[in-house]
Amino acid sequence: MEIDSKQWRWIWDGVCFCRELLGVGGIMITAAALLGLSNYYNKHYYYYWADDADQGKGKRKRPVRVYMDGCFDLMHYGHANALRQAKSLGDVLVVGVVSDQEIVANKGLAPVLSMEERLTLVGGLKWVDQVIPNAPYEINETFMHTLFNEYKIDYIIHGDDPCLLPDGTDAYALAKKAGRYKQIKRTEGVSTTDILGRILSSLRGAEVEKGHADASICEQNHSGGNTQADSCGSIKSHLSHFLPTSRRIVQFSNGKGPGPNARVVYIDGVFDLFHAGHVEILRSAKQLGDFLLVGIHSDQTVSHHRGSHPIMHLHERSLSVLACRYVDEVIIGAPREVTQDMITTFNISVVVHGTVAEGSSCNGEVDPYATPKSMGIFQTIMSPKIITSASIARRIMDNHEAYKKRNLKKTASEYKYYAEKKFVSGD
Repeated sequence: MEIDSKQWRWIWDGVCFCRELLGVGGIMITAAALLGLSNYYNKHYYYYWADDADQGKGKRKRPVRVYMDGCFDLMHYGHANALRQAKSLGDVLVVGVVSDQEIVANKGLAPVLSMEERLTLVGGLKWVDQVIPNAPYEINETFMHTLFNEYKIDYIIHGDDPCLLPDGTDAYALAKKAGRYKQIKRTEGVSTTDILGRILSSLRGAEVEKGHADASICEQNHSGGNTQADSCGSIKSHLSHFLPTSRRIVQFSNGKGPGPNARVVYIDGVFDLFHAGHVEILRSAKQLGDFLLVGIHSDQTVSHHRGSHPIMHLHERSLSVLACRYVDEVIIGAPREVTQDMITTFNISVVVHGTVAEGSSCNGEVDPYATPKSMGIFQTIMSPKIITSASIARRIMDNHEAYKKRNLKKTASEYKYYAEKKFVSGD
């Protein structure tokens, strides 16, 4: 095979680029791979590598751009951790959100959340730099060409769980063949199948309807009729496989406190089944100050005031909130009542509450915001969305049989995974 000078530059720059990522041992492997692929990929993707070569010796390389896609339905901390890992493999993370049509074609069932809701959730994560809506489920040649040339993607990332098309082929086969694929570890203890199972096995449609009515009445007692509330006692949780560690919390945390003159904004809640409504209210709250502190009520507190446990337990909910780009710090297991001592301890400037609330008391108890109200630092803010955890659960129950059938197939593979589970290193 005869190689001209332009091809040699393409090959050599690829070797130099990968040396920084892989070390000396990676040079020979990369060089061999590039030599074998040069005839085909030089024609299709040459100018990406030329861009790097043209920067010249001694100049800073451009940021490494990585791409990861997914359905991101019923988004949870496992999704967030996957994107955190993907971001650690590069400098800029571009995320593709698979279209509703592609999900139906490949999974046989429409997502619970709309495209708009899924985009809000993905865009609200602190590790995400850019979002591509309506991405294809399969990394086909046309889309891979778009990623490499228009979005300047260096690597395509996916988890270590297989992603198969209806015909049984690998959705990432082309990316692997191109040598531009990297893999991350699956986050243990949670999956969309697991969450669907918790909802399906614990929630009855009649309970949701009753919860909506009861919660609206009880919240009006607290807010003078301005607040709609999530269901009281409509959601129960089942056993979770998640084992919280301090390391995972540190990975999700910003790791810094407020400055000496920062305006600290405090908002609290249950934050169950973290959804687009949560992202938007947190965005609104952050705009009122410099540092957003979020109180997350314990499972026991939620159970006492709603009559049942949340779907996601305290540490799961805490990670979902911590992953949000608008959140600076969380109080894990925050008290329901905002006290003077708490306001002083955290130097809180303003306490906010949305017009759509979840997990409100139904027992006519003392207003938990009485102290900040008496101090003149309480503020009600308009909730940008009327979504609640119970309304999302309601969507699932409205299509109960379809989701039940879907979960029967998926649950079998989940059981098999845990039965045959082996240790895998990674984050």
